[in-house]
Amino acid sequence: MIIATASGRCGLLGNPTDMYGGAVISCSTRERARTVLDSEAEVVAINVGGQSQVLKTTADLALVDGDPLNIARAVLKALEIDPSAVSPFTLTATTDIPMQAGLAGSTAILATVVGAVLCQLQLPLNRYEMAELVRKIEYDVLKIVCGFQDHYMAVFGGLNHMDFRGKNSAASDDGRAPFATVEPLTPYVTDLPFLLAHTGVKHHSGSVHGSIRDRWLVGEAAVVDGYKEIAAMPAQGKRALLNGDWDAFGALMTRNHAIQRDLGGSGEANEALIAAALGGGAMAAKLAGAGGGGTILALTFEPEKTEQALLAAGAEKIMRPTPRAGLTVEVRM
Repeated sequence: MIIATASGRCGLLGNPTDMYGGAVISCSTRERARTVLDSEAEVVAINVGGQSQVLKTTADLALVDGDPLNIARAVLKALEIDPSAVSPFTLTATTDIPMQAGLAGSTAILATVVGAVLCQLQLPLNRYEMAELVRKIEYDVLKIVCGFQDHYMAVFGGLNHMDFRGKNSAASDDGRAPFATVEPLTPYVTDLPFLLAHTGVKHHSGSVHGSIRDRWLVGEAAVVDGYKEIAAMPAQGKRALLNGDWDAFGALMTRNHAIQRDLGGSGEANEALIAAALGGGAMAAKLAGAGGGGTILALTFEPEKTEQALLAAGAEKIMRPTPRAGLTVEVRM
């Protein structure tokens, strides 16, 4: 039996410029995805999100719109696994990361499926290769518009400053693009004064990114200039984070969100919770992911007061960014 787990993530600063050759500061969540691959089986079968399917031929790997099983199908398809030609196994993926919440929940599941299957095939990859493979499957097979933050965070975990210069999120990896630069900040930061509040509004990150990315691709000045400014923030934020200068970090969060909001990347539910957080003692608040629903991040030294304000405003779930291990793969006999 192979057990793989990976955490969700939240963007503290710099999102969404991981799609634009920028940089982010990102932290894992306590919530995790989990995949169990059991080779004590009579058939090849997959189970994701409570949906199940027995796979008999490669035709069974065809994607079906809106089906959570697509995550497992995409991995098997990308790795060219023929269900009729391999030893039987069952693959079961579960998660306690809120889905479609801007916390990379689907990517975390995808990473665990990749980790478990590669372990079964005895095909070891280093963490950079693993992150790139997970992103390649999401982009090429699942056809989701995405950057690189989610995939690197699912694999690396922790609290990181990540630089994506030279990486083109409009294309698949051709084997020549640079790996991201991943700088762990966990050893230097012991306490994070943040809360996450899930709006309860689900969204598909590709739909949120799509229109703004199209505007960036045609060179719309507001998008290009705005994302250049956001991309420079994590370098400043790293200094503020390491020095415990929360006033400076909060100011960067506020500006980061203002740019994304003015470009149309936020949403009514996001803005309502951000206003509630600020009214409930938070120093700053911003999107934790793509926007259009999902989850907001609040910087607060009055967590109980802020949490109550968020819940009163309709937050569905309160979480706390916490550095946790990235992708783990364990073999149990």
